Amino acid sequence: MDTAILAPAALLVLWSLIMLFWMAATRLPAAKSLGIDITAKPGGRGPDIDPNMPDKVAWKSHNYTHLMEQPTLFYATVIILALAEAGSGLNLWLAWAYVVLRIIHSIWQATINLVNVRFMLFLASTICLMVMAVNAIWATLF
Repeated sequence: MDTAILAPAALLVLWSLIMLFWMAATRLPAAKSLGIDITAKPGGRGPDIDPNMPDKVAWKSHNYTHLMEQPTLFYATVIILALAEAGSGLNLWLAWAYVVLRIIHSIWQATINLVNVRFMLFLASTICLMVMAVNAIWATLF
């Protein structure tokens, strides 16, 4: 199995956990300072308090949610490429590009969050993923 392509996926997992802790480190103190009792409503969810949070706090939560969405397709694609012995060359470069773009996207969204730049970062990472997905189909069919 071609395992080099698993490294960018492992880094994205670690980055997602870093974003989780960054979100908690800003959200919990903000909730306390706003007088929000996070234990008051049974079954409450983090997004329920976002409208009450300062934007710069909510942005981290939004980004963490994003890291639980499209990257799941990335993880599946990486595993397919690794199993198909197609995880080197262009696919490896695309995997690293995807992860670097997602990390930049996270930092941008969590701090500055101008949507036009954020969208371009998202689009660039999505193009990387799309090419990888097509290559995964090719590697498994031919």
